[in-house]
Amino acid sequence: MKNQTPDAQYTMGRSEAETRRLIEQSQLYDGVTRRFLNAAGIEKGMKVLDIGSGAGDVALTLAEVVGTDGSVVGVDVNAEILETARSRADAAGITNVEFIAGDARTLNLPNDFDAIVGRLVLMYMAEPADALKQLAARLRPGGIVAFQEIELTFYRAIVHPDTPLVNKLTEGAIAVFEKSGAHIGMGLHLYRAFVDAGLPEPTLHFETPMGGPAAWPGYEFLANSIRSILPLMEAYGIATAEEVEVDTLAERLRAEVVAAKRPLLLPPHITASAALPA
Repeated sequence: MKNQTPDAQYTMGRSEAETRRLIEQSQLYDGVTRRFLNAAGIEKGMKVLDIGSGAGDVALTLAEVVGTDGSVVGVDVNAEILETARSRADAAGITNVEFIAGDARTLNLPNDFDAIVGRLVLMYMAEPADALKQLAARLRPGGIVAFQEIELTFYRAIVHPDTPLVNKLTEGAIAVFEKSGAHIGMGLHLYRAFVDAGLPEPTLHFETPMGGPAAWPGYEFLANSIRSILPLMEAYGIATAEEVEVDTLAERLRAEVVAAKRPLLLPPHITASAALPA
């Protein structure tokens, strides 16, 4: 790989709590991802490369989608978290997925994949278009490129006078991602990244989970997300642990949203997919 600006650090940190948060995230975004995979053309019998597998959620979903006649290879630079992915696959009796530690851009991988999929991974890569170009070289002719990325620039739309706690957390979280070097507008940048990589113009969709009822699990997920970025919030001088009070954050978010009768969005995702010429 050519010399270039280093990738951004993973903003959410590495911990057991963050691994649990990733699993929570996948549960909340499961419908979004499944609809995306279906629309992208991922189907039974395919051989799929999953980029940035983490705790394995997307890879395990892909293994279900492609069925026993298909296969999935999940890659992540964090070898430790892949142990969790392998354990989850074993516990679920899933045998058509394997996990490999390393950078998918430089690993010695075959070039006969039917599809390459990634969720929330390009946002941490210094040169997303270059990454897409390198990854697309792993595909057979007619193969599918499919990525799902966050669009935090839209997230400011939830700010409202009736939700001061939500407002403060939103601005603080966005500031952390900006300062850490992540692409907070990666969702909208997907179109350009595909085109600059020499790929066909992608099909795009915008979607985000949302909720307002007291029983909605999004409050706990958002509180756990703040827990994961709290070390950087403190390091960047955005807020202290004492100010955030993360242990009671979910309940305070719930109370504010229920009282305001204003539904709360989770961070929006934009999906993009395109098939190479056959």
